[in-house]
Amino acid sequence: MLCEMCGKDVASTSRVRIEGSVLRLCPDCARFGKPIDPPPVPAAVRSIPPPTRYGGGASRSATGPRRMEERDLYVEIGELELAADWPKRIRLAREGLRWTPEDLAKKLNEKKSIVLKLESGGFHPPDDLVRRVERLLKVRLRADGSTPTA
Repeated sequence: MLCEMCGKDVASTSRVRIEGSVLRLCPDCARFGKPIDPPPVPAAVRSIPPPTRYGGGASRSATGPRRMEERDLYVEIGELELAADWPKRIRLAREGLRWTPEDLAKKLNEKKSIVLKLESGGFHPPDDLVRRVERLLKVRLRADGSTPTA
């Protein structure tokens, strides 16, 4: 077997931890770290059941293995579908309050160019910006019927 530190070909190596790494080392190099003997036995081979940690309930092996299921987050939270005329709704609501694009931008803590792009439909706004605009202008921009969150 080869020592993973010095590269010598030796009859046997031992597992040693050196600065957080576990290496198989010859007896000469093993003095630089802490020996890890005997090696830990995997849980599947262990004959003694592990102690129960939480109130004596059934162990994981008795209830069966836990399975990881793939989740589609867009299904869980619901994707925000904007109405077809959402840029027009923003402009009309802003004009109804007699605000300039600069006023709306200040109240949204955004740049004036963002407000102008919103009103022209120049880009698709992120969900948090849609919620802030709906809340500030008291207008619904989503067509799926969901209500704005407070």
